[in-house]
Amino acid sequence: GGWGGGGGGPSLSCEDADGDSHRISPSPVVHVRGLCEAVVEADLIDALEKFGTICYVMMMPFKRQALVEFSELQSADRCVSCGAKEPVYIAGQQAYFNYSTSKRITRPTNADNPNSGNKVLLLSIQNPLYPITTDVLYTVCNPVGNVLRIVIFKRNGIQAMVEFESVHCAQKAKAALNGADIYAGCCTLKIEYARPTRLNVIKNDNESWDYTKPYLVRRADRGKGRQRQAILGEHPASYSENGYGPPCPLLPLPSNSRYKLSPLDVPDMVSYPLPQSSSYSYSGHTPSSVAMVSGLHPSKMNCTRIFNLFCLYGNIEKVKFMKSVPGTALVEMGDEYAVDRAITHLNSIKVFGKRLNVCVSKQHAVIPSQVFELEDGSSSYKDFAMTRNNRFSSAGQASKNIIQPPSAVLHYYNVPPCVSQEQLLRLCSEHDVPGFVKFKMFDAKPSSKTISGLLEFDSKTEAVEVLTVLNHYQIRIPNGSNPYTLKLCFSTSSHL
Repeated sequence: GGWGGGGGGPSLSCEDADGDSHRISPSPVVHVRGLCEAVVEADLIDALEKFGTICYVMMMPFKRQALVEFSELQSADRCVSCGAKEPVYIAGQQAYFNYSTSKRITRPTNADNPNSGNKVLLLSIQNPLYPITTDVLYTVCNPVGNVLRIVIFKRNGIQAMVEFESVHCAQKAKAALNGADIYAGCCTLKIEYARPTRLNVIKNDNESWDYTKPYLVRRADRGKGRQRQAILGEHPASYSENGYGPPCPLLPLPSNSRYKLSPLDVPDMVSYPLPQSSSYSYSGHTPSSVAMVSGLHPSKMNCTRIFNLFCLYGNIEKVKFMKSVPGTALVEMGDEYAVDRAITHLNSIKVFGKRLNVCVSKQHAVIPSQVFELEDGSSSYKDFAMTRNNRFSSAGQASKNIIQPPSAVLHYYNVPPCVSQEQLLRLCSEHDVPGFVKFKMFDAKPSSKTISGLLEFDSKTEAVEVLTVLNHYQIRIPNGSNPYTLKLCFSTSSHL
């Protein structure tokens, strides 16, 4: 479960230490570790309900961990003690159990009754490498249980609420899909019950849809029909010169899944409306792999610092400040999906006291004309196509990046083991950026040549500035031949 970067990434620390079951007081909530990548909630229920009734499951897909809450403390006891004596397999892989430090899994709905469900589910889409639209989610959810309404929102990463016909349908969907990938290795679903019990949809488009009211469609952009593979296909159908390629079949869940689609549930093909070949139809843009960024601080932002921030969301080819429009730059990225991710996560964040505006550019490429000197003396144009610091150069490398909105906690990696907390703090003060308030180092394997960990700042804005300035800083070590490149990204943790 490492993240990209020179020395491979960390193994995320667990909330409960290994083998410390005697120190943690018994709890009806069991912390499960060592899950395989493809595991979904239904697999856990299958393997563990023999110990007793399970009332809630919370998946932590990227850590390959989960929390399972039993109705009775005795059931949790049986699970932990049995797992310590003999192997318990979940989806074919041995799992490890311990009491959780929490006595109950917090959940948004109807807190008094632990067994209460809701027919509305809250889906958090983690590592969203590809656009998530109402079509994609309908294709994923509807075979499991009738979907009435979907609303997608982008406040804290990409989240959606899906309203099913009944609580039973929603329970079935949560079990079948919680922890699953929509596309191979990315767009992982984390599912909880939502607070609202009904969704209100005003119009049918990429962001919201009411399947009980087809007349809400105002789709002049229906085009030729767009086809794309859905749950657990490799990726969306690729864009070719003549629009989208041939129709792709809808792939059922992998055959090893506990939850199987019957042949009746699998439509031969799902055809998508064509929103001008990308998810931008709602803003009237044709897709482009160039983003336009305005609101840049005149003396503190330059091409390299734009790279440091935007490289978290896709490869950066070129960056060019516009002479005619002060504080504005064009960023040419690897593809239109990278631009989509940059807009989703960086539009309207604050950097050096100024609010960024990130949108799709009308330009389809960045041409190095009118090169001038920025206030800090650096060039207004820079080509990053060949840099080794791009993080999406291969599918394997791309799938290791955790695509996260900016947060107050930075994940650092590829740091030489001799570097201390004090040295990292000094690095912040030397570069005139805020220091961190909490520090955590992950346990490295003895053979590891680098260390990694987390830095918590007072605010998200501070963390953004530190990342913009210090990402890819070259750490030189005494008698070391090559410097280490400090790598930073936003963490999935909101605090330490």
